Parts: sequence; C-alpha cells; structure tokens
Amino acid sequence: MEDHKPNEISSSKMFEGYNKRYKHYSPVLGCCSMTFSSYFPPSPSPSHKFPVLYWLSGLTCTDENFIQKSGAQCVASSEGVALVAPDTSLRSLNVEGESDSWDFGVGAGFYLNATQEKRKNLRMYDYVVKELPKVLSENFVQLDTSRASISGHSMGGHGALTIYLKNLDKYKFVSAFAPISNPIKCPCGQKAFSNYLGGNESDREEYDATCLISKYNNLSATILIDQGEADGFLKNQLLPHKFAEACRNAGVPLLLRVQPGYDHSYYFIATFIDDHIRHHAQALELSSNM
Repeated sequence: MEDHKPNEISSSKMFEGYNKRYKHYSPVLGCCSMTFSSYFPPSPSPSHKFPVLYWLSGLTCTDENFIQKSGAQCVASSEGVALVAPDTSLRSLNVEGESDSWDFGVGAGFYLNATQEKRKNLRMYDYVVKELPKVLSENFVQLDTSRASISGHSMGGHGALTIYLKNLDKYKFVSAFAPISNPIKCPCGQKAFSNYLGGNESDREEYDATCLISKYNNLSATILIDQGEADGFLKNQLLPHKFAEACRNAGVPLLLRVQPGYDHSYYFIATFIDDHIRHHAQALELSSNM
C-alpha cells in the first residue's frame, strides 16, 4: 500500500521561516511521486495557523520555480501567508509523447481533468482543488486551508482564474501574472485542449476563463492581473483583452495592469509579487499591523 503522507525532501531557512519541498503518492492522479514546494512563515505561537496562498506555475515549470525565483518569501513572512506551489503535471507515468513538446505533456498539465482515455490520469484540477488541500490539512497543523487564495503565471494564471471562478466558496481572492486568458482561441490552448479534452466544445469552455466569466456576473471581488507589455506571448497566446472584454460585459470587476517594458519572465513576477501577496493578505483578513 502506498504511503499518502508527504515526505520532506528539502528544507532551507529564509526570512525566519522555511522553504520546504515534499513528495507524496497521489491517489487522484494514480501517481507515485507528486511533489510540491512551500514556504512556512515564522510562527508567533505554537497554535498559530497560517492561511494558504496556492501558486500555479506555467509551461515547462516545476513546483520549484516560484519558490526559487519569485522572491515572495520576504513579504509572505511579514504578512503571515504560507505559500504552496504544486507541480505542473504528472511526471512518472511515461505516457507516449508526453515529453515531445514544451507546451503539451510533462510540465503542461493545464490544471484540468482530462477526458481522453490516453490521458485519463491527468486530473490536475481535482489534485489542486481537492486532494492537495486535504493533504495539507491532514498533515500540517500550522496551516488553515479554510482560508485560502490562489494565483499563478501563464498556464498557471489560466489555472488560477478558472479554479477560482468555479470554486468561489474555497478561495478568497485570485490574481495572475500574464495568464493564458482565452485558451480555446490560442495555439497552445487549442493543442492542449484537443489532446486532453477532445472535440467537445462545452468541455473546453469549462476550462476557459473568458468563457466562464459570463456565469459569474454577481462576482464582487476584484480580479487582479499584471501583464508585461513587452511579453512576446501577449498578442498570440495570452489574449488578456478578451478576458477584460468578457469581464466588462459581465460586470465583473477586473484590475488589469499592463506594465511597460516587462516581459514574461520571473524578473517580471519578482517585481510585482509583493503587491500581489499584500492583496491576498488583505482578502484573507490579515495585516502585518494586526
């Protein structure tokens, strides 16, 4: 029988808290080796519980990119927010063709539940929304998974937006960096959806934030998106203007900040991540002054 308890792989102190990485068996994915990275802020007392900000990374990334490159730990420490970054896909099933291209397969799970038989184990949506929070709540007494928010970059921004919109009861706030905002209309999204979801248009629309937003015209919380103006993927792949138009039509509040000179990299993310985390902390009813 597989051990479902996460095993610690590494630990490094930072800003008086700890970066930690874990490996565990995932029944949802049928995967013997899923990893996630985390940052636990310094605790003011043994009984204190931190809210959780989930970070979903983009194409070609692993669970480590955000923790290693974003510089988010300083503000997470001061605001008292735990960071949890799952991996972007399954990596141990050796499905044919899973490593043939950068935008499909390994490192490109798109945070959805695949319907095609060949990819049936790819249930990243269920993993992020259901299994991972359960693993955290059962094994980490310092985390309060009932207070959670979600963010992400590129493919992970797509995941954060769609997961938030379909689970408003689970997440207090959503933000994104350069999200793939309308995947059914862009090349990498069409490629992934075709292989993961087949030809059913309604299945595809369930994982497209621009399509989903019209269902949530009573949404009161403002969605925060930062987009680099010099991003090479902006015009053909990301399509934030489509999402912004859909939000206007649905009356959904959106703060879309187009940042001059910034590209698609973690330099861009590191520049604005502190502001994002402070927005999340406010939504989670936290303050460094409390």
